Amino acid sequence: MLQRLVAGACLFYLAARHQAGAADFASSVPQILGAASGVLLVIGLWTPVAGVVVGAVELWILLAQTDDPLIPALLATVGISLAMIGPGAWSIDARLFGRKHIGA
Repeated sequence: MLQRLVAGACLFYLAARHQAGAADFASSVPQILGAASGVLLVIGLWTPVAGVVVGAVELWILLAQTDDPLIPALLATVGISLAMIGPGAWSIDARLFGRKHIGA
């Protein structure tokens, strides 16, 4: 849950910061998609899909920008890892679809 909250909050913060200095809508599309996926991660809805979208969007941002690549690379990694590990017990996905247990 903590990983979902931190990733979602970072995505939302970065989108808000980008919107404050954005010149046009086209440059804001990846940030808006990232923020929407971050909201889904925070509430734990469609977590595997949202994680893959976060990974793809952050790779898009990583390849499109020329400055610091650390934050998009880190968020892409976190998004893909959340897609693989799932939402956890405290999520809307767990309430709607039940908790999936791996193992014997």
